[in-house]
Amino acid sequence: MNAIRHSIAPGVLAALLACFVAAQSQAAAPLPGDSVYWVDAGLTGQDGRTTAFADGRGEPRVVSMFYASCPFMCPLIIDTIRQTEHALPEAARRRFKVLLVSFDAERDTPAALKAMAEKRHLDTPRWTLAHARAPDVRRIAAVLGIRYRALQDGGFSHASVLVLLDPDGRIVARSETMGHADPQFVAAAATLLASP
Repeated sequence: MNAIRHSIAPGVLAALLACFVAAQSQAAAPLPGDSVYWVDAGLTGQDGRTTAFADGRGEPRVVSMFYASCPFMCPLIIDTIRQTEHALPEAARRRFKVLLVSFDAERDTPAALKAMAEKRHLDTPRWTLAHARAPDVRRIAAVLGIRYRALQDGGFSHASVLVLLDPDGRIVARSETMGHADPQFVAAAATLLASP
């Protein structure tokens, strides 16, 4: 019996070690050159948890930018993402992740973003509303190709864009269609979310 134990233990140990090495090499795989995750930017979600923008690597997600006090376009961005989500097959909807990064580094604190998520009944395990420092907001907007500028009244003039990222942070699709789901964007998301 002891001989069997001793012969199995090294085999099990070797298998575990091989799994660990494979996982480490996958995690350490270099980013593709066209990945947005090369951008060094920090985020704080509505739950107060701090992450790096690149921590989104590993899962597909839709990224957009907004600010909580926006009266018109930003609520429409959220509604359009919801319509996109509802247009997907059920299995894809379960994998659908959203990151909304605020332009308003001064006022959109995690507490303000949490209040907004609750008011809009967002599914926060899958939706993240994020605060970032002003320089990080600029970096993220630049890499996503989202133009914006601060206004005198404290608001922001900005482009309304949905960006679909693959697990490595490559841009798969973009849409500036607001008010209803863009069929081409939905199709790209469905294909991406169907991949293992």
